[in-house]
Amino acid sequence: MTDLLDLVAAAPEGPEVVAFFDFDGTVIDGYSATAVFKERLRRFDVDLFELWDISSAVVEMRLRGTTVDNLMDKAVRALAGKTHEELMEQAYLLFRSEIASQIFPQVRTLIAAHKARGHRIVLSTSATPYQATPVAEDLGFDALICTHPEIGDDGVLTGSLDGLSLWGPRKAAGIEDWATAEKVDLAGCFGYSNGAEDVPMLETVGIPVALNPDGDLDRTARDRGWARVRLQKPTTGVDVTSTVRSVAALGSVLASAGLGATLGLLSGSRRVGANITNSVAPELALALTGIEVEVIDEANAWSHRPAVFLFNHQSTMDMIVVARVLRRDITAVAKKELARDPRFAPLGALFDVAYVDRANGAQARDAIKPAIEKLQNGTSVAIAPEGTRMPTSRLGRFKKGAFHLAMEAGVPVVPLVLEGAGDVMFRSAFTAHPGKVTVTVGAPVPTDDWTPDTLDEHIAEVREFYERTLGHVR
Repeated sequence: MTDLLDLVAAAPEGPEVVAFFDFDGTVIDGYSATAVFKERLRRFDVDLFELWDISSAVVEMRLRGTTVDNLMDKAVRALAGKTHEELMEQAYLLFRSEIASQIFPQVRTLIAAHKARGHRIVLSTSATPYQATPVAEDLGFDALICTHPEIGDDGVLTGSLDGLSLWGPRKAAGIEDWATAEKVDLAGCFGYSNGAEDVPMLETVGIPVALNPDGDLDRTARDRGWARVRLQKPTTGVDVTSTVRSVAALGSVLASAGLGATLGLLSGSRRVGANITNSVAPELALALTGIEVEVIDEANAWSHRPAVFLFNHQSTMDMIVVARVLRRDITAVAKKELARDPRFAPLGALFDVAYVDRANGAQARDAIKPAIEKLQNGTSVAIAPEGTRMPTSRLGRFKKGAFHLAMEAGVPVVPLVLEGAGDVMFRSAFTAHPGKVTVTVGAPVPTDDWTPDTLDEHIAEVREFYERTLGHVR
């Protein structure tokens, strides 16, 4: 991977260089069509005839080596009568629940390296927009070359393809057509794929890379002297080691909370108990799960307290990481559902967390009143402005509550940008995996001159810091 990043860094700068990525097996660890079909099975959206039809096409393709065309025709036929809007809505839901967790983390690093050189990136796949669009948007691809189902004037799919599936040589032809339209010289471009069916695609570019290659492509790449790179798999599954580590970490957090609560009672101060817990629990939990935390510009976390500390939210591990960075005199605002979460409730009680009903705006405003008092009494507040866990490092919409809180209390906001938290623990997972989380602490942002009329402008400025730090904008 290091050699590949060096190769990208040595390439000419500018949009004339384009990196073409295959999708299934290259960008994601798995096959999006499988995820789509499983989701349809869960919704009972597949009858026995279609199940037999699709299964027989898969067997024929694997045993007889037929192309994907027969399978694609049957899969698209099953979409007849559905609307484009309906299928796109389902695509984004499936992305958040499953496909986001399959993205190779190092693909993000590779894409960032291309973007740093000003290169364009294009996703080229035989999949449909209903599989590939959410991933293309999340990773910031400049274009999507894919197989298109036919859509009628009324927005309803006809059950036929608009042309042919972009598989094998036709994907290569699609790339050539795109390059001609964009006046791009493919001799200076990169191509990434994992499958031997994409040899024609890789032959179209000057810098072919076998990324996570299957056996046939690996042999071809070796014989032709193409670069061969295997990426680390996403660590989102459940295994014995990660489960034992996570259970032990949870136990250590609860034990630390018990110790803190006891000492808090003895001292007559809930804050003393919370600070003792905060000094012990995060270190133990991170050590037991094998998670390393690197803090950049840590002095910013201490220069102006109390403050409202903002963090981008991807997993349950975020609060452990934030507690590790902030260490003492801290509480939180959290969604009311966490009050019933056995992993969080004991800590919530000890830290006197303010729970918010996100469906009730009036209740949410009332809930932050105790948080304002805490800030005015010297206790900082940590809050996720997105309000919910995101499936990837792409930011959700920043809600105004955290910013109103800081403005009304007259304290600064301090952005904490977490990178890698979703890789060590996916948004819906109960187990954590070893890895590294980097936290960049932004400079405190004063709120003294903020007004309700200028609040949107200030939120946009804070969000831009997150986007720049995460590499989403240059």
